[in-house]
Amino acid sequence: MAVSSPRRVVITGVGVLSPIGTDPAALWQALLHRRSGVRPIQAMDVSALPFRIAAELSGFDAKKIITGKEERKSLKMMARSVQMGVACAKLAFADTGIDRAKLDSARFGVEFGSSLVPTELDDIAAAAAMCATGEAGVVDMAKWGTGGIHEIQPLWMLKYLPNMVACHVSIFLDAQGPNNSITETDAAGLLALGEAARILRRDGADLFLVGAADSKINGLSLVRQCLFSPLSRRNDAPAEASRPFDKNRDGWVIGEGAGVLAVEDLDHARRRGATIYAELVGFGSAFDRGRTGAGLARAIRAALRQAGVGPEVIDHVNAHGQGTVAGDAWEARGLAEVFGPLNTPVFAAKSYFGSLSAAGGPVELIISLLALKHGTLPATLNYVEPDPACPVAVNREPRPVTKPYALKVSLTDLGQCAAAVVRKWEEN
Repeated sequence: MAVSSPRRVVITGVGVLSPIGTDPAALWQALLHRRSGVRPIQAMDVSALPFRIAAELSGFDAKKIITGKEERKSLKMMARSVQMGVACAKLAFADTGIDRAKLDSARFGVEFGSSLVPTELDDIAAAAAMCATGEAGVVDMAKWGTGGIHEIQPLWMLKYLPNMVACHVSIFLDAQGPNNSITETDAAGLLALGEAARILRRDGADLFLVGAADSKINGLSLVRQCLFSPLSRRNDAPAEASRPFDKNRDGWVIGEGAGVLAVEDLDHARRRGATIYAELVGFGSAFDRGRTGAGLARAIRAALRQAGVGPEVIDHVNAHGQGTVAGDAWEARGLAEVFGPLNTPVFAAKSYFGSLSAAGGPVELIISLLALKHGTLPATLNYVEPDPACPVAVNREPRPVTKPYALKVSLTDLGQCAAAVVRKWEEN
């Protein structure tokens, strides 16, 4: 009996909503012209906060993308980040060029990454006011139980559950195949991609929409981030605030956005004549408990091993590059452990739009796909002074893409690591 070849996974559609571009062409032009998306926050009054800059998704209106009458009714039950994810999924699906009538719904899956979806203040203001005692920081819980809870809309929770993007996408597009949500914050989008690829390879589906959406530009979230996160304080120079791997970095910058990839079995894509962006050839994940870099190195080696290549063929590393003092240092140690003296270029997309949290992995991976397509790796912004604690070759200027493979890594503050290797598509 003949043994069938392992199924191959290709990327056949992309959707992007980023602070520097809401389609691949606009995103690419912003990168080429080194346009930062970090500015003073406009969505609300943040004058009382120590952090007053972010990369906002300005002008986003889900109704411009979600046009169906019944679909639009659902928007009122979606938080902003959920709306972004659903809209971006529709863009990615449209980019595939698939005839929906010819797609087997039972083999059409959805995998989305997510993090905490913060409650919008308007949804809890009345309840909070009813339970206030007049003393700062003190809530009368007896009033909450007897009256405050009744001021909350009955379906309130459905706006903020982290699995709502995957749920709405599957309903809108009748995707009846495997469906899951990964809630590992900054690594969630890339981890969702890895899970979808495994299901495709074992013949559990033909097509997936994979991605993530996130926004921390919210009253409650901004206060929480200011209290507990190492944010940059460069309020007077927003475009210079996000400085991955630079010696003078002082913290990360908040952003918002969404990125979605359509990933598909190669034979399925070929049968319908799909345009292929790249092949996902390797994936790995690990936990770096001590944030030493060793766990990240394990994840990268696992991805390279699955791809069947060594570090010498990687054109560039699309880094996590959060811009924090400790985080960049341990990421750089992990990269250096794998790439050593190869001087492989490292690109940090967050220098343009800060951290998109769960959405960062997919959006940043799309940049590598565009780099492979156009033959140019964009410059990293704000990398002025190398840091001895970050022994990586950050690209300060645009450079030609000379090798067919790219590596994308994503990390979380607690040490979860994900790594994906993509190969520029050439029919073979």
